[in-house]
Amino acid sequence: MNRDIEAVPKKRRAVSLQEMEDHKLPWQYRDACADILIPLNVCRRALQYRPWRCVDLRHAYESCQFDRYNKRVEAHQKAKLEKKLGKSLSD
Repeated sequence: MNRDIEAVPKKRRAVSLQEMEDHKLPWQYRDACADILIPLNVCRRALQYRPWRCVDLRHAYESCQFDRYNKRVEAHQKAKLEKKLGKSLSD
């Protein structure tokens, strides 16, 4: 079995909307982590969704989603604090 299909991309890159459409990515998954999700879905299909395969790609995708969640929470908390203090913290 070719292990290259399970390799995590070395560099992150922006994925075009056309590429997302070509890979039939649902609109709710078209975010900053799509560059990892596309190879993950290719790997899953090629290896018939075996749960013990594509583990590194799945972990990279879940880590990306978790990091994005933490950034949203941090931004929300900052906005809430700014509203409470009545000024901008970025000054």
